[in-house]
Amino acid sequence: MIDVKGYAVQDPHSPLAPFQFERREVGPHDVQFDILYCGVCHSDLHQIRDEWGGSIFPMVPGHEIVGRVTAVGDHVNKFKVGDLAGVGCLVDSCRHCANCEDGLEQYCFNGASQTYNGREQDKKTPTYGGYSNLIVVHEDFVLHVSDKLDLAAVAPLLCAGITTYSPLRHWKVGAGHKVAVLGLGGLGHMAVKFAAAFGAEVTMLSTSPSKEEDAKRLGAHKFVLTSDPEQVKAVTGYFDFTIDTVSAPHDYNMYLGLLKTNGVHICVGAPPTPTEVLGFNLIGGRKSIAGSMIGGLPETQEMLDFCAEHNIVSDIELIPMQDVETAYERMLKGDVRYRFVIDMSTL
Repeated sequence: MIDVKGYAVQDPHSPLAPFQFERREVGPHDVQFDILYCGVCHSDLHQIRDEWGGSIFPMVPGHEIVGRVTAVGDHVNKFKVGDLAGVGCLVDSCRHCANCEDGLEQYCFNGASQTYNGREQDKKTPTYGGYSNLIVVHEDFVLHVSDKLDLAAVAPLLCAGITTYSPLRHWKVGAGHKVAVLGLGGLGHMAVKFAAAFGAEVTMLSTSPSKEEDAKRLGAHKFVLTSDPEQVKAVTGYFDFTIDTVSAPHDYNMYLGLLKTNGVHICVGAPPTPTEVLGFNLIGGRKSIAGSMIGGLPETQEMLDFCAEHNIVSDIELIPMQDVETAYERMLKGDVRYRFVIDMSTL
């Protein structure tokens, strides 16, 4: 076993603190890499506080992980020592169900292994995430990272990036489409960048007038203040797609009214409570409410390659490991543009 140092919580009421644990030795198909940067995702906070239920403690969070390869197994042919590498939200899956065979490991029928707060495929061994100095993962779940981009700013692409890239690709969003992005945060700022890069007309929907300048800097063509009835009326029946990144409770019915006939409201945020939807708001225009998670491994690599080609990264604030609790407090207040990333050299 390999000795590892990281930060963990021991229960839902404890702060993150230094934690020593072990990872497996490098197997024939494994890649080991030193973690240089790890993004801070809002889901980290949900899970360490057990807000979704079923959390496994002690927990080492972190699933936006980038670093440099230090060892590879005898049968590894995709990576070599010295390569830049990344790991996102998954470290394994069953490999043989229909979804896995289609490159949709995130929807594994037998349960994918989350990078943290999960179990390996033996359904017993807990997984520990990227708030640590190194990781060992099967090569099939390790991603190539370009040296053309700022490595720290690449880290959030492994969750915030692929979570917004995947639905845009699935619904074939591109030139000629009108896309609304609801919410300008870690997910929303990446949705704006990708939708604009794909050639769509992008409109930011927000309750905060102060976000207009930033939305347009990120690539949005228009801005609608949703608290202004006249601005909302002007885009009623206007959009082909809405990418809804909001995880707080909100009224889907209003936003369904902004869609064209056959429009799709795509949820990538996960509000904690159910929302009532009036059936007439769907059947009146053959509209849909859909959901999307992260992408599978092939699509995630495609996304990273696209970002390298088009010079797309997340807007980040780099923090030391010791400031992560403060970062959580600021994240809850929306005081980050747009993703915290931990410099793991401070561990």
